[in-house]
Order: sequence, then structure tokens, then C-alpha cells
Amino acid sequence: MRRFFCLLMLSALILTTGCMGAACGEVIPAQEPGQQIGYIAVVLCEELTMRQKPDASSGRVKTLHFGDMPIVVGADSVQGPQEENGFLYCVLGDAEDSPSGWIRADYIFINPAWYITEKDTAVYAWDDLSAPKVAMLDKDTRLPILKEEGDWYLVSLRGAVGWIHK
Repeated sequence: MRRFFCLLMLSALILTTGCMGAACGEVIPAQEPGQQIGYIAVVLCEELTMRQKPDASSGRVKTLHFGDMPIVVGADSVQGPQEENGFLYCVLGDAEDSPSGWIRADYIFINPAWYITEKDTAVYAWDDLSAPKVAMLDKDTRLPILKEEGDWYLVSLRGAVGWIHK
């Protein structure tokens, strides 16, 4: 009886720590080309200005914030997105009267896959479990995946990046 109890306790301990140190989350894949007007992008910096023309001195249409998701017009087409001077032409919705303008391509990531945490999840400075933890994410946090490498995802963290172990 004592062996049974010890085995039961050991099994419970193994089951509860099975995900410790590793992330438990859902990955939502990037969009496939289709009938949309372009691919959704995600803003990676704190603030990004949508401009009337592809020029940094052009008038402001709207200020976007980290996590906002403009649509890059034509990004899913063979010709590619409308790009000029490092700016991409974007709209902020699929309605005819949605705001549109030009945003710097350097500060967005087009058509990302997404990682949604299913529990509290550690984010590491580099792709190693012995690396320093740079963040602890709450359950249901949604982050764009910038890169997948082996057993790791590189995710965007409000202007910084970190690694989540699969």
C-alpha cells in the first residue's frame, strides 16, 4: 500500500511539473492568400504614425500603437504591397470609409503567426532555458511570433523581443 501511495504521488508530481519551464500555448498560423485586400500586419513599436504620403514630414492620418493591426494593401498579391521610400500603403479596416495612409515598413511585421499563452509563461533573453527570464506572461496573452527556431518562438514584447520555449 505504501508503494502504491508513493507511486501515485510521484505520478502526480510528474504530471503537474510536465510543462514547467516550457510554454503551454496555442499557435494561430499566419493567413493564407485569399480574398482579403491584403495581409494584416502588427505594429511592433509603442507608437507609429500613419501618414498622408510616403514621407516622414507628411501630414498625420492617425497614430497607431503596439499591437494595432493595419492591413497592408496588396501584400498577399503577386505584385506585392504598395511600397515607396520605405513606407507601405495600409488601411485600418475593410470598410470603404476606413482610414488609410502610409506607415514605415520597419516598424510592422506582416502576416504574423500568433502565440496565445494557456498559462503563465516565461520569456527568455535567448533560446536557452538557463538564459535570464525577461518577462513572465499571464494566461491568454497574445503575441506575434517573429521567428520559429527549433523548440523556440521569438516573440515581440512592446519594442523588445524574447524567446518562448515550445
